[in-house]
Amino acid sequence: MYAYVYGEKRTLPAGFDEFFDVRRTAVVSIDMHRGHLEDSPDCPCPAPRARQIVEPIDRFHAACRRLGVPVIHVETTLRRGGVDDVRGNVAAWRKVFPLYAGPLPNADEHGIEGSRWTQFVTHVDPERDLPVTTKKRLSVFYPTDLEFLLRNLRRETLVLDGGFTDCCVLNAAFDASNRDFRVVVLRDLVRGTNPEMEDAALRIVSLHLGLVTDSDEVLRVWQAQVVPS
Repeated sequence: MYAYVYGEKRTLPAGFDEFFDVRRTAVVSIDMHRGHLEDSPDCPCPAPRARQIVEPIDRFHAACRRLGVPVIHVETTLRRGGVDDVRGNVAAWRKVFPLYAGPLPNADEHGIEGSRWTQFVTHVDPERDLPVTTKKRLSVFYPTDLEFLLRNLRRETLVLDGGFTDCCVLNAAFDASNRDFRVVVLRDLVRGTNPEMEDAALRIVSLHLGLVTDSDEVLRVWQAQVVPS
């Protein structure tokens, strides 16, 4: 088994098997919906780098389903009228992110329930996958029932994919670690604001929160644990 420690690929020493226990793991895919991924000037909070990973994430999730690993899709959904954000306590990102990215003309439409912006771009299997659709801030745990779901699934390790690496993925890693879940972030299946911020976020994860590795490595280790029927 290997992981990236502060950006350097290293063979892991003994003691990390629990991070790769297929029976105790769930995949959490973060905000892969049209509100980030639509290739349109109307996209309310564009994450153009994340468009690169839609098909690779779908392939990874298909392999997870074959191995019996739960796939949980988390999306941001805000009530109509804006009480959860723009008409209530305005989320900080709405103020500070445009200082870097420039104006976001349609930002008030981000995550509004019933809009096309909340539709997943990655494939969701309606029979097997588990959507969590009440995320309203940067963490997948707030104010959602994700932790409740994971405890009932008896899953102790979270494998994270999606976007933004330096925002919602990093928040997920912090909050999961603080709740004593083991964290694995898939280096090849997350994308951020830019390469520099992606790298910084993954280095933070590797130093303090969990493992950073590749989806092929995770699947290789999982497949070795599953006995063909």
